Amino acid sequence: MYRQLILGFLIIFLSACKQQKAEPKEEVVLWTPYNDSTEVAASADNESERMQYKFIQSKVLDKNGVFMPLYGEVSRFPSAQYEKMKPLVLEQDIPTIQKHINAGTFTYEDLVLFYLHRIYTYELPNNTTLNTIIALNPNVLEEARKLDEGLEIHHPIYGMPILLKDNIGTLEMKTTAGAVALRDNQTEDAFIVQRLKEKGALILGKVNLSEWANFICDVCPNGQSAVGGQTMNPYGRQQFDTGGSSAGSGTSMAANYAVGAVGTETSGSILSPSSQNSVVGLKPTVGLLSRTGIVPISSTLDTPGPMTRNVTDNAILLDAMLGRDGADAKSVEPEPGVLSAWTQPEPLKTVRLGVMKNLMERDSLYALSVEKLREAGAEIVEFEPEDVELDHFLTLLNLDMKKDLQDYLEAMVKNKDVVKVEKIEDVVRFNSEDSLVRIPYGQARFDGILADSTSQEDFEKIKAELKNAGRSFFDVMEGQQLDAVLSINNYHAGYAAVAEYPALTIPMGYKTDGEPESLTFIGKPFSEAHLLRIGKAFEDLTQFRKMPTAYQE
Repeated sequence: MYRQLILGFLIIFLSACKQQKAEPKEEVVLWTPYNDSTEVAASADNESERMQYKFIQSKVLDKNGVFMPLYGEVSRFPSAQYEKMKPLVLEQDIPTIQKHINAGTFTYEDLVLFYLHRIYTYELPNNTTLNTIIALNPNVLEEARKLDEGLEIHHPIYGMPILLKDNIGTLEMKTTAGAVALRDNQTEDAFIVQRLKEKGALILGKVNLSEWANFICDVCPNGQSAVGGQTMNPYGRQQFDTGGSSAGSGTSMAANYAVGAVGTETSGSILSPSSQNSVVGLKPTVGLLSRTGIVPISSTLDTPGPMTRNVTDNAILLDAMLGRDGADAKSVEPEPGVLSAWTQPEPLKTVRLGVMKNLMERDSLYALSVEKLREAGAEIVEFEPEDVELDHFLTLLNLDMKKDLQDYLEAMVKNKDVVKVEKIEDVVRFNSEDSLVRIPYGQARFDGILADSTSQEDFEKIKAELKNAGRSFFDVMEGQQLDAVLSINNYHAGYAAVAEYPALTIPMGYKTDGEPESLTFIGKPFSEAHLLRIGKAFEDLTQFRKMPTAYQE
């Protein structure tokens, strides 16, 4: 069905080209806006308040503008080549893909076209779109052809198509954070994007997110933004939450739209969508990856991180972004061992893991994963987690964002004559001018920022107290000499966030209704390589991830 749809688009395109000789040029239309009221009405019965939608498709984004620039080349990609590449690319890791390219089976240009073919096949029809892709790099095919000419591979990320959450700055595309106020925001490449490009990665495009990284309204759905619309979960469109705020990064990985994606996290924004979409997500120790050029919430807690379909690619993508950034006060020199982590799975017989008794009792998938680890030789230490309060967490975010967003707008926006917001107050005022389009779920969190009168002295105390609280929650790690504590999805993301600890989440199966769930390994600061080695061992042991059924063509 989908290939027939693409063929239909091709016929329309070629017909239009022929008509150019005799008639005035007729604009080709790939996508037509539709009435989403039926879908919106159906969502009203959802048990989760955050999945009761007010809109599905964006009232702002014109998909024709996104998809037309590359359409001619994508439509000429032979279906026979796509079918030949499917078993060689779908769900395969980077080393396997590089092996096929080195053997001459296909090229980097072919690889980009393969993923674009999938994106056009699923994202243009309104009944399959995940509302995930909100920008494509118009130069990506030209860039791929240049890499095919070079073929001087120094890093495994060379030639691999990567998608970015749309709060990460890129020169080729706007950086919107999903907000109408930043719809035309032109920036330079973020530091981590520079690192990716230096190693030969191909930036394929930008993906949707929870607007302002989920810090604009209290009850807005995960994965919704005014610019991108409502992101959908490929394991069940409107059935399962996408998680947020890196929703597009998670859904695009689940649907095999690229080799890897980059998300960002303040508290749970990588772990949540990775878990909900059955992919591997790593929230690094704060400071391991630069935040320069990324639309912020909190300079205290923010970090980008890799989101991939397997641990191998996660290690490779993380390594490709590493590097000390003098413009980021928390940035550090990277520790060695990340790139090789996937080649050296940690022998599980040498690993001590902390397991929460309350999770063992209430979650069968968690209990099953723990038992598999135990049978493989891991030493399991069960404990009752302490009830630790994270007082004034919202205050930390309020005060950080008030300052950090203003600093970002001043330093990163190149076209200030077009993007005319300079601080939170400007954004609030701008949104209020057209609330139905710009803030359909309100902006309670932005209002809360303006209402917060906490003094700087109290703010510093709050930050210190929260960090101590987070680390006290994980005291068991030191007391029992644990390699990691095991959690579920983003259940303990807040504690890991304020403690500034890394967390790696890996698929651990599916509930009876098909909703994905993941096992999350929380480790000590800057233990990413060790976590990845443990994660690789768990992944090899279990192999839980499955492709979403509706996105396998």
